[in-house]
Amino acid sequence: MNTKLIPAFLLSFVNTLSASILFPVLPFVVAAYDAPKWVFGLLLTLYSSFQFIGSPLLGRLSDAHGRKPILLISHGGTLLSWFVFLFALYLPKTEVWGFMLPLWIIALSRILDGITGGNTSVANAYVADITTLKEKSYIFGYLGAVTGLAMILGPGIGGFSASSSYGYVGTIVVSILISVVTLVAIFLWLKESLPITSRAPRVKESIWKMINIPLRIKEVNPNKTIITIFTMKMLFTAMVGIYIGSIALFLIDLFDFNEKELGTFMLVVGVFLAFNQAFVSKRLIDKLGEFKTLMLGLFFCFFGLFSITLTNNMYLFIACYYIMNLGLSLCFPTFNAILAINAPDKSKGEIMGISESINSFSMAVFPVISALVYTYIEKYLFHGASLLPLIGFGIAFYMRKKLK
Repeated sequence: MNTKLIPAFLLSFVNTLSASILFPVLPFVVAAYDAPKWVFGLLLTLYSSFQFIGSPLLGRLSDAHGRKPILLISHGGTLLSWFVFLFALYLPKTEVWGFMLPLWIIALSRILDGITGGNTSVANAYVADITTLKEKSYIFGYLGAVTGLAMILGPGIGGFSASSSYGYVGTIVVSILISVVTLVAIFLWLKESLPITSRAPRVKESIWKMINIPLRIKEVNPNKTIITIFTMKMLFTAMVGIYIGSIALFLIDLFDFNEKELGTFMLVVGVFLAFNQAFVSKRLIDKLGEFKTLMLGLFFCFFGLFSITLTNNMYLFIACYYIMNLGLSLCFPTFNAILAINAPDKSKGEIMGISESINSFSMAVFPVISALVYTYIEKYLFHGASLLPLIGFGIAFYMRKKLK
């Protein structure tokens, strides 16, 4: 493995960890400060919402000023956000505007972490800069595996560290240490990948213009392949957002899982996801190519998500769940690989930024909506959500001859 990729892998790991490590911790933090449960959803939404804002901004800045300085500054912001969170835990429980003061500061830390966590688009552009066309597909597969690993380890690290004698402080200290290691790795090992001659001039724009995804796509003026991939990705990420916001509720209702059982199940699922993205997706991409692999992944997502609602037998459920898991594993790397292959050098950071904005928009909007809707229609939510990747598959099938 090229050592130049290590900082990008660490960055992808830490960005995902910043969200996943708090999954088993934030509900108890919210309860400790006597806040309603919806505040937990709000804190998750704040991270994704500001990541949605930060991603295009950082992507564009990296196109103008290079990848390394933007990665250093933005990850420094992520490290600072953990110190802000730590500071909040030591504040008195004083009520301010209806909520305890520490919760307001924790919300500020999630905003800061979200806007600097948008540097995933810069990390993806860096990887695209230093890899060949042949390498892009499986390298983005490895990046997907790293993300999967963070999703696996994050809740475990968060839960175990919070259950130690240090409590929530232990979780934050662990996060700080991981962020410091990543910042040092970026500083020492990451070499600038975008030559000055390939950089785009910086143009000042309003925040509204940067988060207006349709307008940004229009201004970049991408080719038909990229427009189609963006459309399919919006459908796919909407499904993922719905799934993330309600799958834990569904598993608890279906199998009456407790915290430990749910954590064990998600650990197994995460191991499969990481393995599939690192190894299975590479083999299929080598054999079928990126676009056919993406089509297969979208169909598996539809079939798997719909099928898990049809049985309460654990073994059949796991089989169906694995199919959906495999679909996710095939889609994650191929979307970015196709974009990286087709994006011009001068707008690669912007296009990757738009791609991450689509992710962030979906993660900011759909989990909260799905958790609310699930309380009324339960498993039927997944029937509707499964239609989204099926529509994406239909688009891909219709356009397959033009987009090969």
